[in-house]
Amino acid sequence: MSSYGARSGAAAGYMMKMPPLADKRAAAEALCSTCSGPIYSQGLNTFKVPMAMFEVNRAKVVQSMLEQDPSAKGLILLEGGKQLTRYDTDHEPVFRQESYFHYLFGASQYSDCFGTLSLPDGEATLFVPTYGVDVATVCGASPDFEFVKVELGLENVLDVEDLKAFVEREMKRLDETEIESSSSDGLNNEEKKGGGEPATKSKLYLLKGLNTDSGNFATPASFEGIDKFSDVRDDESLFRSISESRVFKSSAEIDIMRYTNWVSSMAHVEVMRAAKPGMMEYQLESLFQHHTYTTGGCRHMSYTCICACGPSANILHYGHAGRPNSRLLEEGMIALLDMGAEYKCYASDITCSFPISGSFTDDQKSIYEAVLAAQIKVMAMLKPGVSWLDMHREAEREILKGLIGCGVLDGGGKDLDKVIETMLDADLGAIFMPHGLGHFIGIDTHDVGGYSPGKPARSERPGERKLRTARQLDEGMVVTVEPGIYFIDPLLDAAMSDERQKRFLTERVNDFRGFGGVRLEDDVRITSDGCENLTLCPRAVEEVLDVMSGGSWPPATDVLPEMKRKWATCKEGRMEFLDM
Repeated sequence: MSSYGARSGAAAGYMMKMPPLADKRAAAEALCSTCSGPIYSQGLNTFKVPMAMFEVNRAKVVQSMLEQDPSAKGLILLEGGKQLTRYDTDHEPVFRQESYFHYLFGASQYSDCFGTLSLPDGEATLFVPTYGVDVATVCGASPDFEFVKVELGLENVLDVEDLKAFVEREMKRLDETEIESSSSDGLNNEEKKGGGEPATKSKLYLLKGLNTDSGNFATPASFEGIDKFSDVRDDESLFRSISESRVFKSSAEIDIMRYTNWVSSMAHVEVMRAAKPGMMEYQLESLFQHHTYTTGGCRHMSYTCICACGPSANILHYGHAGRPNSRLLEEGMIALLDMGAEYKCYASDITCSFPISGSFTDDQKSIYEAVLAAQIKVMAMLKPGVSWLDMHREAEREILKGLIGCGVLDGGGKDLDKVIETMLDADLGAIFMPHGLGHFIGIDTHDVGGYSPGKPARSERPGERKLRTARQLDEGMVVTVEPGIYFIDPLLDAAMSDERQKRFLTERVNDFRGFGGVRLEDDVRITSDGCENLTLCPRAVEEVLDVMSGGSWPPATDVLPEMKRKWATCKEGRMEFLDM
C-alpha cells in the first residue's frame, strides 16, 4: 500500500502516530553530519550534499509554524518553478528552481512541480508531472516516482494530476482529527476525535509575501479547484515562517556555502593570474564560468557577472543590459570583478579588485588599502548583537579616513575623528560608497528576511537606505561584507554643489575621475562569538601581487589573519580544513 493510502486510512478510524518532529529533525541532522542517506553530487570531486539537509529545513519551517500557533494543522502548499521559454520562441533557458520551493524539497532538477507539508507532522509529498509519448520522445521518460522519492529523501511522490484529489482528501482527514500538541518542540500525535467538531479547522497555508529587495511578491500556489478552500486559506503565516527560517543557516547549509565560496575563490584566482592588457572583459567572465563549471560542477552563476575594468568599475551593476562586459583591458587599469557561482541553488557572492598590469600605482594602492581597512574593521566587530546599520557606518568611517589619507578629502584640524563624524553627518560617505555594506546570502544572492515585519525599518539616509537589512546580527546568519570606493561623476558633481559636502573636497578628487572603483566582497558566517570568513581570495596587497605573478594559492602562511578566513579545500566530495 502506498503511504498516501495509509494516511487516508487514518481518517477512517485508526490511530496514527508519526515520529515527533523533534525526532525527525535530529535524525536528519545526524545524516547531515555524516553525509549519509540520499546524496546530491555532480560527480568527480564535486561536493556531496546530503538531502537530509532539506528535511532539516522542512522541520524548521513546521516548527516555526507551530510556534506561531500550537494548534495549527492543515497543509502547506507550494508551487515550484516552471520551465520558461524565451519570449515568443520555443527556446528553453536552463531551468533554475524557485528558491522557497527548493528550500523545502531540494528538487533543483524538476520543473512544474507542487509540494505539500502536512501540519503538524511535517510529512512531505512532491507532485511531479508525467508526459505523454510526444513529450517523452523529446525530453525522456516520465520520472519514476519511487526513484524520485529515494533520490530526494521524501515520504511521498505522486503525479501532479493527483494534486487536487490529494488536497481534498488530506484536508478532510485533518478536519476529522484532533491534534495533541503539548509543547512547541514538535510533539504531534494525531488520533481520531471522539465525536463532535474538531477544535481547530484545518487550513491551507500558501506562500505570499513581499521580497523587500525586488519589490515583487511571492506567488501563492494555484490549481484548478483551489477556490474550494478560500474560507480556510492562510496567505500570511507560511511566509513569515519560511523567510525567517531561511535567514538562519543550518550547519549543512554552511558546508555547501563553504564549497561554493571555495570554488568561486579559486576561480577568481585563476582569472587574476590570466588577466592582462589586451584582453576583453568578457574573457575574464568566460574564464570564471569555465573554472566553476569544469572544476566545481556549478552550472549556474549566482547573478550576472560584473567584469568592470578601468572607468567601467564606477557602474555598480556593470555587465547587465547595455554594459555587457565589453571593454578592452588596458595598461594602468584596475579591475573590479564581482562574480560568484551557485551549487545546488546555494550562492556565493565575491568581488576582487586588482591592477591589470600586475602592480598597483600609488593612488590605486591607497584606494585599495582604504577599502581593505574597512573590511578588516567590520570583520573585527562582527558578532551576535551588533547592528548591521552600525557596521555600515564603521565601514564609511574607514573609507573617509582613507580618502583623507590620499588627499581626496580635507581632514582639517587635529581632531580627525571629529572631522570624520562631521563628514558622516553630511552624508559624504554615500558619495564614495553609494551602496549598502552587504546583504544576507543563501539560496538567493540577495537572500530574504532583510526587512521582515517587526525588524528594524529601512533608513532614509543616503547610503544607508541602500542597505538590504538593518537587523541586529545573530548566530547562523550569513552576510556579505563588501565595502567599496567609487568615483562616479554625477555624485562628485552633486557633492561639489552641496554646501555641507563641498568644503571637504580637494582638487585631488579630479585626479580620480575616470579611475573607476575598488570593491572587496566576502561571504561571512556569524558564529556564537564572532565570525568566519567563507571566502578564500587574496586580499593583502602582497597576496594579490604574488598570485598575479604566478605564486601558489592557497598560500603557505596566512599573512592577514584579520580577515578570519577559514582555509579549506574539497576532497572526495567533502570540505576539509587546512592547517595554515
